[in-house]
Amino acid sequence: MTSAAEGRFHMVDVSSLTSVPRRAILRTVDDVRIEAVHEPCTASVTDTAVVVAHGFTGSVDRPALRRAAQALRRHANVVTFSFRGHGGSGGRSTVGDREVLDLAAAVRWARELGHARVVTVGFSMGGSVVLRHAALEKGTDARTDAVAAVSAPARWYYRGTPAMRRVHWVVTRPVGRLVGRYGLATRIDHKAWDPVPLAPFEAVPLIAPTPLLVVHGDRDPYFPVDHPLMLAAAAEAAGTPAELWLEPGMGHAENAAGEELLHRLGTWLARP
Repeated sequence: MTSAAEGRFHMVDVSSLTSVPRRAILRTVDDVRIEAVHEPCTASVTDTAVVVAHGFTGSVDRPALRRAAQALRRHANVVTFSFRGHGGSGGRSTVGDREVLDLAAAVRWARELGHARVVTVGFSMGGSVVLRHAALEKGTDARTDAVAAVSAPARWYYRGTPAMRRVHWVVTRPVGRLVGRYGLATRIDHKAWDPVPLAPFEAVPLIAPTPLLVVHGDRDPYFPVDHPLMLAAAAEAAGTPAELWLEPGMGHAENAAGEELLHRLGTWLARP
């Protein structure tokens, strides 16, 4: 296997884009190395690429993300990547803040590869990132043409469930970050947010006219349904074109997304 430089991206697999997956190391605008994979659509030729943003402690090679990617490939080309501090990417996780830069690098790569239409879908932490990215990168070369947030929080610092209290312990305590590093393979930045980033519900009004889909399970153990309802209300108040899918019996994020939901997501994301 050979490697070669291609613009801002270091290509580590130069096989044909139209037939096999392609791996790359991307560089964010703050110079963090991000591992990424491009996989072609398995069903037809399409100019749409779906960029998938995983949840906290996920990565490009985790089984739940691979399963989601394979389902979405039936509808479009797919780009997956590992957020900073996760998997083979560099840096440390900022738990949704500077991860917007990681997503922007993946979207730019998809456009550099020639996809005319690039859309984003994010799960949990990735859901908050795709919402903020859609607002902050609107009108740039890292823009998204449609955005879907699955199991996303609407607001920061939520501790209302046991699951989220455990997440806060991992993120905010030194021993918790050790557990994150060695037990969850996630390297977490010890610095507090400064400034506090735009909250997802604050980002939603800035997304229009980009189409928005909010998906949430009614049995989510991390974020109860007031979170998607808050996002939908923010969209409605701002006139943002948005859909809300409340999924009966669904738990949290990519681990809980069934095949039927993933194919519905693929259909929504791939439509022109």
